[in-house]
Amino acid sequence: MKRGNPSAVLSLALPCALLALWAAGSSAAQTGGGRAVERAPSPEEIRALVGRVIANQHRDDAALAEYERTERRQIRKSGQAAAPVEDKTFRVVPTGTGVVRVQVEDNGRPVDAELYRRQLRDVEQALVSALRPNEPRQHRAVEKGAKRSRERTEMVDTVAQAFRFTWLGRETRNGRLLAKLALDPHPAYRPTSSNTKLFAHARATLWLDEAAGQLVRVEAEVIRDISFGGGVFGKVYRGGRFVFEQAEVAPGVWLPTRYEYDFGGRKFLFGFEVHELTEASRYRRIGPPADALVAIRRELGAGGSSDP
Repeated sequence: MKRGNPSAVLSLALPCALLALWAAGSSAAQTGGGRAVERAPSPEEIRALVGRVIANQHRDDAALAEYERTERRQIRKSGQAAAPVEDKTFRVVPTGTGVVRVQVEDNGRPVDAELYRRQLRDVEQALVSALRPNEPRQHRAVEKGAKRSRERTEMVDTVAQAFRFTWLGRETRNGRLLAKLALDPHPAYRPTSSNTKLFAHARATLWLDEAAGQLVRVEAEVIRDISFGGGVFGKVYRGGRFVFEQAEVAPGVWLPTRYEYDFGGRKFLFGFEVHELTEASRYRRIGPPADALVAIRRELGAGGSSDP
């Protein structure tokens, strides 16, 4: 059983910042001569759609805390063509302040049934702790979770000010007609925190479902080196890429289906590379910790199969 993301803090700093690019975009169309004639959106239309997307993204972020899912994570030493050095599948269960990852497969082979059951027992204990917020350990977990949530909210809300939007037209992907936009750092934006400073180092392309007011895909690129602690603690090099996708998993609920990281850098004196692909599927609403605890105990009572 694994709690949270096992990657190093430095390696996660950039992807976590780029994930906040989910909330942005705009589009519009007018009719002429019996057919749709595309035009660039006005500033007012941009602001209106940005508001819709940001509001929806906040709701999606809140919903994610009540959905369990299956994640397959592949790690490579180099780019996409290389064979994965790690291929693991996890059942991800939310606990109110984070998640618990229960390994269900290793290189396509199911884990031992008894190991899986022991991991479910650990999930049960994590959920029991979540229902005791006044205990010192859980109190700290609640505070950390609230801090992450505030930072996430700040970054999503800041995107509209931190970037300039360029209308690129519409494009069909997977049978859906999507609006396509480019995001570039806004020269007049002044960061308000160490997290939002990262926006000045990235640009992105977005694909939006206009009818739903939701982000479908983002491709982001590091355009300038990102230094931590003035470069003493480390650096993420320019040229790194991040891809994120989400889809509707329940009526009105859009949640992540793909994370792809390809970037390199230096932590203190040591270089590193991250080439990781995570695909999420099989979403199921398990509810807040009290409901999740009932579901996990019911499953344990039924034998706790290693099939998630």
